[in-house]
Amino acid sequence: MTNKDTGNRTFLFMIVLVAVCGGLLFGYDTAVISGAEKGLQAFFLGAHDFVYTDIIHGLTSSSALIGCIIGSALSGIFAARIGRKKSLFVAGVLFLLSALGSFWPEFMVYEKGVPHFGLLIVFNIYRVIGGVGVGLASAICPMYIAEVSPAEIRGKLVSWNQFAIIFGQLVVYFVNFLILGEHTNPIIEKIGETVYQVSSASDQWTIQTGWRYMFGSEAFVAAVFTLMVCFVPESPRYLALKGKDNKALSVLEKINGKLKGREILENVKATLKEEKGSLLSFGVLVIFIGIMLSVFQQAVGINAVLYYAPRIFDSMGMGNPMVQTVIMGIVNIAFTLVAIFTVEKWGRKPLLIYGSFGMAIGAIGVAVSNVIAVSPLVPVVSIMVYSASFMFSWGPICWVLISEIFPNTIRSGAMAIAVAFQWIFNFIVSSSFVPMYNMTLGDMGESFGHFFVYALYGGICILAAWFVSALVPETKGKSLEQMSALWASKSKKAKKLELEGSV
Repeated sequence: MTNKDTGNRTFLFMIVLVAVCGGLLFGYDTAVISGAEKGLQAFFLGAHDFVYTDIIHGLTSSSALIGCIIGSALSGIFAARIGRKKSLFVAGVLFLLSALGSFWPEFMVYEKGVPHFGLLIVFNIYRVIGGVGVGLASAICPMYIAEVSPAEIRGKLVSWNQFAIIFGQLVVYFVNFLILGEHTNPIIEKIGETVYQVSSASDQWTIQTGWRYMFGSEAFVAAVFTLMVCFVPESPRYLALKGKDNKALSVLEKINGKLKGREILENVKATLKEEKGSLLSFGVLVIFIGIMLSVFQQAVGINAVLYYAPRIFDSMGMGNPMVQTVIMGIVNIAFTLVAIFTVEKWGRKPLLIYGSFGMAIGAIGVAVSNVIAVSPLVPVVSIMVYSASFMFSWGPICWVLISEIFPNTIRSGAMAIAVAFQWIFNFIVSSSFVPMYNMTLGDMGESFGHFFVYALYGGICILAAWFVSALVPETKGKSLEQMSALWASKSKKAKKLELEGSV
């Protein structure tokens, strides 16, 4: 639909769709490990020069997150210096390199199919490279979408990025399921406190080949995304920040119409004149809120469930764990749509608060199921409730908020810090999950670890609800420039009070 007064919504949706594909790759790359991790573990358990322990497996399964921390921390520099568009292109190239390298880590270095410590290092390097791409995309995709979107539909469009993340995870669940086919995951036996071995009855194809295809399957998606990024325009707010007003106006008019486009550009230029200092130019509170939104999104434990879903369902002893993982992916998609179609109606804060309590109920349900004899259906349903509650709340809404709350002049840097904290806590949660999940205590055995980890996540969910209620501002219906004005006003009031207090 094109109109000189309302703009070209088809153009808007097409460029948002390309950015959203970055979210799909984000989800694909981070969830591919869920199907591959058992085969990968069995492969490296065959090494003779080192012992592949729980801790090493936890670090290997989450090594991409180290790259995510690096990529997100660098995203502010990339976004500010080379722009949002070129940064997404770099992310796509890194996705592609990682997929190919993880598929064949021995390439030009080692003999294929022989596990040893050097190969483990090379494999993790390729996963870290992909993680850098994820880190860049995770910060820049929602930033780009927010900066091109009209205020009245910005929350909905940014939420589609989370939909793409979950859709990417669902796609990779299906892909992993299809790759596995008639083959089975290896049987891993515990022979010591932290030592495991692969049963001789295990499917050797899964150990030697299956996990490679799972990682390599990302290459096609990465190549398509990298190509599509070449055809989208640069963010108009970035162009204005760099003094390229004519180019910025051209994009804004095409999206919003001539009159609205000019009005938005004037508002953007006004905010650029207000504050051009450090990240703390608008006070500490806005940075703190952005960081804590990211911390809570990960500290509630969702990615431990997503990354290790097949293992968790397998431990519950109820049917095919890969099928249940796919079902969970479908549930996640459905509840992400709930957020997309309610975020502009209900607002950001209510969804976060309701979701926090829903997650707490689900997590505590799983915890209790591990100390009280109940049907296996109870923890399975509880996991679904926990996951679904995240998907209509903290999953999409955290990204919406951190793309909205920061003022124009500090957005790229502030988002880089917030998203870096998100990945740091993602790494902490993901790498600590397996050791905590396998903890033992007296007669409770491993049930203690299963109880402890979900009770911990449930408690954090309740704390997250309080944080949102007490400190997070509602951004529904406000332009990015209005949010800039809000924090400028708060900063001025804080400075005035500080001066009055010192007199």
